Amino acid sequence: MPSTYASRKGFSGERKDRLEKIELKAGREKSVLRRHPWIFSGAIASATDGIGSGSTVEVVSAKGECLGYGSFSPASQIRVRMLSFDRGRVPDASLVSERIALAAARREALLSAGYSNAARLVNAESDGLPGLVVDLYAGHAVAQFTSAGAEYWKGTIVEALMANLRGIRSVSERADVDARRKEGLDFKEGLHLLAGEEPPELIEIHEGAVKLFVDPRKGHKTGFYLDQRAARRTVGSFAKGRTVLNCFSYTGGFGIHAAAAGAAHVTQVDVSSDALALGRRNAEATLGPGYGEKMDFAEADVFKHLRWCRDSGKRFGMIILDPPKFAESKSQVLKAARGYKDINLLAMKLLEPGGILATFSCSGAMTEDLFLKVVAEAAEDAKRDFQIAARTGQDADHPVSLAFPEGLYLKGLVLRAV
Repeated sequence: MPSTYASRKGFSGERKDRLEKIELKAGREKSVLRRHPWIFSGAIASATDGIGSGSTVEVVSAKGECLGYGSFSPASQIRVRMLSFDRGRVPDASLVSERIALAAARREALLSAGYSNAARLVNAESDGLPGLVVDLYAGHAVAQFTSAGAEYWKGTIVEALMANLRGIRSVSERADVDARRKEGLDFKEGLHLLAGEEPPELIEIHEGAVKLFVDPRKGHKTGFYLDQRAARRTVGSFAKGRTVLNCFSYTGGFGIHAAAAGAAHVTQVDVSSDALALGRRNAEATLGPGYGEKMDFAEADVFKHLRWCRDSGKRFGMIILDPPKFAESKSQVLKAARGYKDINLLAMKLLEPGGILATFSCSGAMTEDLFLKVVAEAAEDAKRDFQIAARTGQDADHPVSLAFPEGLYLKGLVLRAV
């Protein structure tokens, strides 16, 4: 099916015959030689005036050596995002299409296994396509173009997605991402169809026996947190017979997995009434109309709710902490560490003997070592001993390039109180 977007004038993805050059300062080529895809504005010695947003540029060292080619972003602190480190391969539409095809092929095994009909198809820099995220929900692809280069190649990307995904029904865009503003790109709310049929208001996906509805128009990210798929399965394996408190529940994924795995009772806690409403619908889809016997929902601030539970003398056999990002940058790490310690300390005091704490951080600036240290300090203050029963991270469809450690953002610990 042809793309309805790719044919629009100005987004053909064709490059000019003559490339502009970006010259780096002496010594600033080291990260590029390590194949890291980002070049910051402070590393650039000179650049031709008037280079178009998203245009392909040749990157050269202070000695004039060609280091590769990237997409130029005049508005961003990340001034160039590398697309090719091969001097003989100047990025063009065929290279972008190849990257899409390869990314889709890497997810084929996951999708064909049948456990889920949803997956991340393109994971930005780690799939060689900086600034591009594409998630697939039951045949409907939802993309985010968060860099000038991804925006420049949008038409080619949409065509490649429609051509390389079996059973593809649509490609749509979520342009309500703050990163677009940093790139000088338009910020638009809602879901925008780029090719194919209009997606339904809610898209039903599944993870094993668990059924979940995704809101592609107003849901977080592209609609759902696919990166926690493996973690939901792992946490569910510890839930049988336990009373579960699922904090920052969003639409209830962790809690519904726990209930489906035999939890005695689950309480879903989130500050968003809309998220909880969709969580109830997810619970009914998986557990049936009588789900209320095993699950209740609390609209509350998690920090306040945990303190209320403490003051009320409540205890739980399992507590799940999957908070939003506490640190957007390195400058916020110390503040974020205090937040992570606070919620983990409160949760640890609420656990029954032998209870399970599943705790997560999606803050990329919070390293695994620091997160473990913060959780260990919380256990020390709670005067309780814990074992690490399992570690989790982003699922296999969210790969991380060794040259791009920033792509490793999600970390999780499943702890057992002893």
